[in-house]
Amino acid sequence: MSQTLYRDPENGRIGGVCAGIANYFGMETWLVRILTVSAFLIGFGFFVIVAYIAAMLILDKKPTQPDEQPDATPQPEHQVKQKAWQSGKPASQLIADLDREFSEMEAKVGQMEAYVTSSAFNVDQAFKKL
Repeated sequence: MSQTLYRDPENGRIGGVCAGIANYFGMETWLVRILTVSAFLIGFGFFVIVAYIAAMLILDKKPTQPDEQPDATPQPEHQVKQKAWQSGKPASQLIADLDREFSEMEAKVGQMEAYVTSSAFNVDQAFKKL
């Protein structure tokens, strides 16, 4: 992964660690928070507190400007778990975008299947074995 793990105090509750982890892994922030609290409650309390404090001290804050991020990669137009009203696009547009991308992938898979089942593939494989 070329992304960098940052704290995200703007979207965080205490120090932005859970929000930063959620951004890094492309998850919902509330899910990371629930996992953290669950780990705390089922017996890993001391470890969770120490790890959270260490992450607050070690991780840098998320840069406010996109050009400040090193190795910034373009983000996809949509995320599967993203709410439509947060992306700025209506849900129908997100579905249309996904439908278009899946149609393109299906066409590529069809081309690969056509090549693999063709005699040209068998000839190419025979030449590679020589």
